[in-house]
Amino acid sequence: MQLLILIILALSPGVMIMIYMYLQDKHEPEPMSQLLRAFGLGVLSMLLASGVTYLIYKNLHLEKGSMADMAVKAFLVVALVEEGSKFLFIRGFLYPNKNFNEPFDGIIYSLMVGMGFAMTENIIYVINGDGGTAILRMFTAVPAHAVFAIIMGFYLGEAQLEEKPSTLYASIGLIAATLMHGIYDYFLFLSFVPGLWIGAIVSLILGYFISRKAIELHQDASPFKIDKEDEEI
Repeated sequence: MQLLILIILALSPGVMIMIYMYLQDKHEPEPMSQLLRAFGLGVLSMLLASGVTYLIYKNLHLEKGSMADMAVKAFLVVALVEEGSKFLFIRGFLYPNKNFNEPFDGIIYSLMVGMGFAMTENIIYVINGDGGTAILRMFTAVPAHAVFAIIMGFYLGEAQLEEKPSTLYASIGLIAATLMHGIYDYFLFLSFVPGLWIGAIVSLILGYFISRKAIELHQDASPFKIDKEDEEI
């Protein structure tokens, strides 16, 4: 029973975020089959990132008390590997799909991949931890992955909207998500400096407002919204 409760606690924040974001896709909701596919790709991205990270840690020694080493860990070993893994599946499998036909799709598909990643990761952490770990990650790690995904997806959506060079804007999305992720983790990895963990919370709150604005911009930019307004006229 205790294990079941932990699993529910591990999954519930991701489920709530996915439902909320699905409801934000107001003008041309994506097929459920595609969203489930995106979620599954997120699970695969987590497994890929875990394998790559394991190999890096096996061959790279980082001092926990070194601010420089923790920067390498936060931005390169964790953020770049994790966001890069998600990016490979989003860009390679979801972006070329015919259903990716409005700016908001970048956000919703990236979010589903991010939640597949975060929920798989969360189950592992929570099972090896306790209820306290589940509650803490419910308000930190899982929402953080949502923020990183929305930021990345915003730029993928921008490429679709403006017909800009997709490689350039996709790269900007990867870099922006990696920087946000790295900043968040860096403050957490500096646990040997009292009080700096607050920086992670501040960056997460800032990321939330950026994500909220990104969602609004792409909702307003939907060509399907314009079509509906024209029909009403």
